[in-house]
Amino acid sequence: MPSLPELPVSHVLPDISAALGKKKRAVLSAPPGAGKTTLVPLHLLGQAWRGDGKIILLEPRRLAARAAASRMASLLGEQVGETVGYRMRLDNRISARTRIEVVTEGVFARMILDDPELSEVSTVIFDEFHERSLDADFGLALALDVQSALREDLRILVMSATLDVERVAALLDHPPIIESTGRSFPIDIRYQDRPGGERIEDAMVRAIVGFHASESGSILAFLPGQAEITRTAERLEGRFGAETLIAPLYGNLSQKEQDAAIRPSAPGTRKIVLATSIAETSITIDGVRIVIDSGLQRLPVFEASTGITRLETVRVSRASADQRAGRAGRTEPGIALRLWHQGQTAALPAFTPPQILSSDLSGLVLDLAHWGVQDTKSLAFVDQPPETTIKEARALLVQLGALDKDGALTARGKVMRDLALPPRLAAMVVSAGESGHAKDAALISVLLTEQGLGGASIDLEERLRRFKGEKGERAEASRRLAGRLSEGFNKVSSAESAHAGRLLLHAFPDRVALQRGARGRYVMANGRGAELAETERLAGSQMLVIADLTGRAAQGRILAAADVSRADIEVELPGEIRTDDQTFFDRQSRQVRARRATRLGAIVFEEAPLPRPSGEAVVRALAQGLQELGLDQLPFSKEALQLRERIGFLHRTIGEPWPDMSDEALLDRMEDWFTPFQTDARGLSDISASGLSNGLMALVPHDLQRDLARLAPTHFEAPTGQRHPIQYDGEEPTLTIRVQELFGLKQHPAVAGGRLPLLLELTSPAHRPIQTTRDLPGFWAGSWRDVRADMRGRYPRHPWPEKPDEAAPTTRAKPRGT
Repeated sequence: MPSLPELPVSHVLPDISAALGKKKRAVLSAPPGAGKTTLVPLHLLGQAWRGDGKIILLEPRRLAARAAASRMASLLGEQVGETVGYRMRLDNRISARTRIEVVTEGVFARMILDDPELSEVSTVIFDEFHERSLDADFGLALALDVQSALREDLRILVMSATLDVERVAALLDHPPIIESTGRSFPIDIRYQDRPGGERIEDAMVRAIVGFHASESGSILAFLPGQAEITRTAERLEGRFGAETLIAPLYGNLSQKEQDAAIRPSAPGTRKIVLATSIAETSITIDGVRIVIDSGLQRLPVFEASTGITRLETVRVSRASADQRAGRAGRTEPGIALRLWHQGQTAALPAFTPPQILSSDLSGLVLDLAHWGVQDTKSLAFVDQPPETTIKEARALLVQLGALDKDGALTARGKVMRDLALPPRLAAMVVSAGESGHAKDAALISVLLTEQGLGGASIDLEERLRRFKGEKGERAEASRRLAGRLSEGFNKVSSAESAHAGRLLLHAFPDRVALQRGARGRYVMANGRGAELAETERLAGSQMLVIADLTGRAAQGRILAAADVSRADIEVELPGEIRTDDQTFFDRQSRQVRARRATRLGAIVFEEAPLPRPSGEAVVRALAQGLQELGLDQLPFSKEALQLRERIGFLHRTIGEPWPDMSDEALLDRMEDWFTPFQTDARGLSDISASGLSNGLMALVPHDLQRDLARLAPTHFEAPTGQRHPIQYDGEEPTLTIRVQELFGLKQHPAVAGGRLPLLLELTSPAHRPIQTTRDLPGFWAGSWRDVRADMRGRYPRHPWPEKPDEAAPTTRAKPRGT
């Protein structure tokens, strides 16, 4: 074992090996530049407790995995693939000699699912765990499960640069926490606020040009995504001489292009690297002493109700901003420029949200079913996945035939899981095998998971054609992957060329889209809208199947699709197009109508009106219409509104079993209070106001109804004998009353069984407000003197006694002459 270089993490290496040898688990917190990624695995290689077991190092990205393996191999004086190798989706370099395998996080999850005992593995190291990818969270949960049930001798080490250490340590049952300092030179952090409306690439170009002229060294610029990097590179073109290389760095680039971005600059040259968050951690770009941070990143946001993942540009976290700035001080003093106002830094979130809280979990649920787990709480996740997203994922997997109605893995589901594809695409490959087109389906799957292949066309038919003839190492590796994915699936051979749209129907049946009116505007089977630019060739297609889209659910922008016909749907998805009678709420007429419709989900192909409907289905349709329009469409009488406010007040004050009267709560319980009391209504104009009152009262338990008048009376009876309405529509019950009517009252009026005082809005004889109080006796004894002095001059014909609590109440003025 050659001697290892001296880096900041070196002094804690004995602590790490000792902790893993004794406790089997440990957490290492070390900042960027400490050397943890390369030195820790190499140090553990020489530990006696390792035996001959492999060390698995998990990295969040392929670029980081290749770089880590290359660096460790060079320290050993070897080539990658000997003692140190790597394994990822499109590239493997391992051999029988390999004892350290650097793998991407998704590959590790598949390794452990296929070999639950991890029979040849001694230690699993989770690097850069602070990024909290879905695969890393799942991989750690599986590793802990294996360690506790099957492999007590398995070692687990979690490493991170910025991490909520205590939460992770608690998940690991409080193992030793080892902290290492980093090696960092001084960094001058500066701020340059971007004017409102200025494009981020324009601000970035201005900053880059300025620093290039005034400072030496290479520049690392962080931008949110590929589009901004491309536009920035275009604006920089021709501004510098041949001694300056402009190098983009993002995930869709080829290995050769990525390596060029991180390779040290040639002597006498400098580099401007335009990168996404890919350059935050795990890799070092030699020569960088200037970092310019846009403060933005692009994160996927999954909408469970539509099954659509959209990319959203958001502010980076404080942890990410610190990581980015730290890149400027790795080898010498540096400068970090942040393109935002300094005061905004404190408002940044502390950490980037974990993917498990905002991702499509269908793949996770499929893997859990393979693992024999249906309740996610039985595994140790740092953050439990949202139940709503899990539920939607199960529903999709049942639709795709991967799970049965009880949530168990089907025979088809087992085949789909073995494909190492997202479940939708796996279902497409399996179905395509029945028609002899598994290879084409696999090629489409690779196109959709490896962006940039086959060009940038929205038309997947065109991209598939280009991909089949595309040159280059990445394209060839991707085609080989498609060949492996499709092996053994073609049950029949087919000489016909596959049609992309027909294949995609098996992956995205809910995203079949029908053009609605204008060119390029569509409605999908899931009820959501989608659109294409009118200039796109596909915008003239009557029907599409959409594989990828972005933007808000109401009107998504289509990113990848293929045309399809109704005949294709009838062949590929028999029985999905149905003709049935529907009772529905017509928003335009505000009436319930009936029709016979031929449809695919929300897409209606043909329809014919039916006679005006009646019965229970009508009221349910009316209730559904109100859920869309809102309760303000209901003809509540004044008495019904007050009843709702009184009951709502008791719910807020006393709680259950007094029912919640908020819009949201009432919309959730339409079957309890609306439909039973509106049996004759066929439209909004037919709704009975008295039925609304009776329905609201029906929500109150019968034994409490008699207490309503006592606890929340409609009126207050003044000492004069007159009744005044109590208002319950505000934060607290309020009584507006002329002050003379309360003369002689020594106790403050209250409701809710005397527990809550009324807010008294006391008025003058002209009904103008003069005082509000929650303590009438205190008002009489205190500020009444000032009110009396003011009011006597304004209203001399009305009584203003010195002792109002002993005076007679009145509604009248004093007789003339008194």
